[in-house]
Amino acid sequence: MAANVETMFYTRTKPWHGLGTMVEEAPTSGAALELAGLDWRVVQKNLVTEEGITVPGFRANLRETDNQVLGVVSDRYKVVQNEEAFAFTDELLGEGVTYETAGSLQNGRRTWILAKFPTRYIISGDEITPYLVFMNSHDGSGAIKAAMTPIRVVCQNTLNLALSTAKRCWATNHTGDIRGNWKMRRTRCFMRIKYMAETGEKTIDYLNQQKLSDRQVLEYIDSMFPLLLNPSEQQVKNIMRMKEDMKARYFDAPDLQHIGKNAYRFINAVSDFATHAKPLRTRSGYRENLFARTVDGNAMIDKAYEMVKTA
Repeated sequence: MAANVETMFYTRTKPWHGLGTMVEEAPTSGAALELAGLDWRVVQKNLVTEEGITVPGFRANLRETDNQVLGVVSDRYKVVQNEEAFAFTDELLGEGVTYETAGSLQNGRRTWILAKFPTRYIISGDEITPYLVFMNSHDGSGAIKAAMTPIRVVCQNTLNLALSTAKRCWATNHTGDIRGNWKMRRTRCFMRIKYMAETGEKTIDYLNQQKLSDRQVLEYIDSMFPLLLNPSEQQVKNIMRMKEDMKARYFDAPDLQHIGKNAYRFINAVSDFATHAKPLRTRSGYRENLFARTVDGNAMIDKAYEMVKTA
């Protein structure tokens, strides 16, 4: 996801990705649509050359309110309107769902919703709140995607480990029977909510029971930040800086002091680093990029999980 945030909002407490303009109440879908600046529709127009010749096989997606060209797509492309995205989330999560953040990027070419489940879980003494991320594009560049993202509330760490990537995310293209696919996928998503409650607890309990020595933790951190062959002096400094940052998040983080030295604590430290640490080179869209990776899973968290599973 590139930079260039156009419109967005968040409610009261700044979300883990740090984006948005604050509003006081966690809104319903209708209010969220307006607060996010997404209360507009996409219309499709034929492409015509300067000579007045219609270009076969393609159309232009335009934002109806200002005729902003969002993208050129094939004539098989079917628009999923912003209000339809909210309707999908409303129907899936049911009564009690609230919207934490939503907005558009790149002048409306991409949009997203982050919805908070009405249910929370207490697992190993921690409050875990599941969220649903729904991402859409109007420029033909990507599929419609939805993913569940459990978040450890006390520190707003994403816990992708509770669901494998294959089970936590689905995607469908802007072609074919989109609405029919949604009906089937809503049922699957509902089953995955139940999966998260059952399997997430088992996973976290397993990680809590897996004790780690300080030496093991340091070895894991070394494995996560390997040096290249013949590194430059700056590259060595960068790697050392990241390692020290990770060590501090594991050994010194106040919110992890009640957790023993185990695999769950290590996963939380890695998640904290992966979803909150500033990159070595801070670009304007780095927070948006962190947020985008939530949908597909974060490779660093996945790697850490695989390491402790095979220990």
